[in-house]
Amino acid sequence: MQCLARGLCISILLAAGAAGRLRAQTSYTWSEIRSKFETENPNLRAGRVGIDESRADEITAHLRPNPTFTVLGDQLDPFTFHPFRPFYNALPLGTFEYLHERQHKRELRLESAQMATAITMSNQADLERNLLFDLRNQFVQTLQAKAVLALARENLAYYDHVLTISRDRLNAGDIAQVDMGRLELQRIQYESDVTTAQVNLRTAKIQLLMFLNNRMPVEQFDVDGPFDFVDQLYPLADIRKLARDSRPDLRAAAESVEKARTDHRLAIANGSTDPTFGVDAGRNPPLDHYAGISVSIPLRIFDRNQGEKLRTELEIARTERLRDAAEVQVFSDVDSAYAIVGSNLELLRPYKAKYLKQALQVRDTVTFAYQSGGASLLDFLNAQSEYRSIQLNYLNLVGSYLSGANQLNLAAGREVLQ
Repeated sequence: MQCLARGLCISILLAAGAAGRLRAQTSYTWSEIRSKFETENPNLRAGRVGIDESRADEITAHLRPNPTFTVLGDQLDPFTFHPFRPFYNALPLGTFEYLHERQHKRELRLESAQMATAITMSNQADLERNLLFDLRNQFVQTLQAKAVLALARENLAYYDHVLTISRDRLNAGDIAQVDMGRLELQRIQYESDVTTAQVNLRTAKIQLLMFLNNRMPVEQFDVDGPFDFVDQLYPLADIRKLARDSRPDLRAAAESVEKARTDHRLAIANGSTDPTFGVDAGRNPPLDHYAGISVSIPLRIFDRNQGEKLRTELEIARTERLRDAAEVQVFSDVDSAYAIVGSNLELLRPYKAKYLKQALQVRDTVTFAYQSGGASLLDFLNAQSEYRSIQLNYLNLVGSYLSGANQLNLAAGREVLQ
């Protein structure tokens, strides 16, 4: 009795611990996963720092030149006439000079720096777009692994039910021992499916946690969301227009063209002459005081910034070609992803409308016939295998559809399919 009581207590404690672990598991939806990713991902956080650095460059670009103040003491002669008054014949002089920038150089520098910040922000948005694509793919793979595991457990439970009935038939003499042995050997396939699905699910969760920069135990982490397809697709022309308006990499390419044009105007302005204005004042011993003004104008005979003018002019043509290439790439991405989603929908429609129900009906009918002695063991095993294959193919097709939808969202630059 004491052993029985001790065993009962241990069982209760284990059950309570398992229940506690289940309660500790946290399930996240896609919106929650995305929110955590945007907050915690180190690559995105580093990119935001890069934007702040670019804004700091705007401050530097808009700074005015510093004025120059010079103090000069000339003709110090402590040994000739007044050995105890060394500054008697000194000529003190103070000069204040300031460089005046012409042709809006300062404003053009600021505009160029602001365009650089805009490009950095567009590149950051493009980085987020690509990382969200990887994150969504991993989220879909996790949902798919969960669905495959649920299917594997359902198939194993169904097969165990069939085995229970078959053992009763064996005891009643309705089937042979060798048939019962073949049925029991077939169970290893369903056990293997469950084990493989568990490993795949755990691996998918680990990869998803890596994207989130989260170190929580895998057992406490789960995801939740619909693992199904939506039988609707926007017209290709609408998605193309949406991609052209939304893609951050295309926007960055257009902004690069504008920055190149600004840099060319700045190069032309930098080729102009900037005068330096000065004011000076001094004293000519013993009593004379004076003041003066000066203008210093560099003679730009040889260096008129010719090389930078040519380089920036060529840069305009280069960035325009890159913008055209980016636009072509956008349309190519949209068309490819649209074709993938369309082909998946073509395959999924008959599965959902016909093949899933038909496979279930065939399996149940053949199982009933086998248990009643109206079907052979081979027919029963084939029906089980076909049902398992049809269900698994459907789940894989749904996973392919969701991955294709994610690729279409990537190509469009925003979510067009959930």
